[in-house]
Amino acid sequence: MTVAADSATGAASLVQSVDWLAIAPPVAAASVALVVLVADLFVPERRKPLLGYGAVAGLAAALALLVPLRAGDRSTFCLTGTAGACSYTADHFALAIQALVLGGALLTALLSLGDTRRLPAGEFWFLLLSSAAGAALLPAARDLATLVVALEVASLPAFALVGIKRGDRRSSEAALKFFLSSVVATTVMLLGVSFVYATTGTLHLTEIAARLDDVPGEFDTLAKAGVVLTLVGFAFKTAAAPFHFWVPDTYVGAPLPIAAYLSVVGKAVGFSGLILVTVIGFPSYADVWGPALAVLAALTMTVGNVAALRQSATRARSAVRLLAWSSVGQAGYLLVPIAAAAYSSDEQIGSTVAYALMYAVVNLGAFAVAALVARTRPGNRLADYRGLYATRPAAALALGFFLLCLAGLPPGVIGLFAKVTVFSAAVDAGLGWLAVVMAVNVVIALYYYLRWTAALFRAPEDVPGGGPAPGPTAAPRKHRVPAPLTTAIVLTGLAAVALSGAPQLILRFAAVSLF
Repeated sequence: MTVAADSATGAASLVQSVDWLAIAPPVAAASVALVVLVADLFVPERRKPLLGYGAVAGLAAALALLVPLRAGDRSTFCLTGTAGACSYTADHFALAIQALVLGGALLTALLSLGDTRRLPAGEFWFLLLSSAAGAALLPAARDLATLVVALEVASLPAFALVGIKRGDRRSSEAALKFFLSSVVATTVMLLGVSFVYATTGTLHLTEIAARLDDVPGEFDTLAKAGVVLTLVGFAFKTAAAPFHFWVPDTYVGAPLPIAAYLSVVGKAVGFSGLILVTVIGFPSYADVWGPALAVLAALTMTVGNVAALRQSATRARSAVRLLAWSSVGQAGYLLVPIAAAAYSSDEQIGSTVAYALMYAVVNLGAFAVAALVARTRPGNRLADYRGLYATRPAAALALGFFLLCLAGLPPGVIGLFAKVTVFSAAVDAGLGWLAVVMAVNVVIALYYYLRWTAALFRAPEDVPGGGPAPGPTAAPRKHRVPAPLTTAIVLTGLAAVALSGAPQLILRFAAVSLF
């Protein structure tokens, strides 16, 4: 029932209408999460795998619901009588990030289908779907309250997913470290949000932007402190150095599919929130957050790539640890266009979106192959990949292609073009020094990506000291690969090849304004 004001007075309605189609993608994921949780009470143990297939179907449905929204012109939960002040907006930025996070969650679900035998199935799928729902809500949030709630809905289930392996001390320690760092980040962020609210008297990002243009002198310091603290909170979420310390141990301790999820979806959530608060909410303080993000970008890419360079091939789980440090380095590249937006226009944000889409496809593909190798080599050392081509040529070729995309080398054309786009954003904004730092880091990253790629095709006898390599060639017996895992590798491989053949599919985001 809708209560409206008397039409004779011309007063506006006091009741907001809800655009259910606009909010359908996150609502679909949340609804399926509840269905799975309830169904777990009634499904017998031998039929628990059906819950996983239901989760996959739910995520696929949420992705399909993005198609009717492709025009990017819908908003809901708007203030009555105030134009443009809405809490939820399904614009092109929101749709691109929602496609990324829901697609990433779908691939994570495929990786997990054959890997949940020792995990509580109902809880696992409920937590994954709940986190995906929060991640899909966040890029469409246009007020700070919705933004913080969406961020926590995406993060809180992730804590439990990291530590869901019962009796695994490494998993529990990883979950605790992830939880403590995230709680600190949220606390700092909420303090910053409270300062911004005290300064402006509103939580809507567009209203904040308008009121920060004319802050009274006595509130200027409070406003700047609020902006800085909010940025620090999101720096934790994006794994930007020096707030990245939780990443390696968390990825190593988490189940491999969840490490893949955090590396892509978790990162997308953090960057989405950072983009929204800086570009939409705080454009008046670009002189504060622009230089800060530029320095963070340079520091993050350098720390991540140097640490990845130092990974030992024989250390247990060194492959996952290298991917973890690589994701820190990639976070530095993703920060560059956001910093550049402070000096030019918000069109630079499209470069971050394009790079994030490329990174999501190829990084999930690399984790999928890592999950395949881990089925026979649970140590998941870099040395375990030596000679992979001899036993699993298709997997070796796929991983080699993913690594070349991450390195930005042909035939991984999409990785090269995405890096050039980010590099151009820095140059166009006058951040020449940052472009130089990025170029140096790209060269550093080439070494460890190419070293891993070369090991895939190296014969066992090439190992120093003779004898068989401690990798797949030492165990020629093949194991049956679950169909969902094969599907994940095939889907990411095909997507990476398609994007390399037609890079304009995502690079077009770098040439337009997404808001």
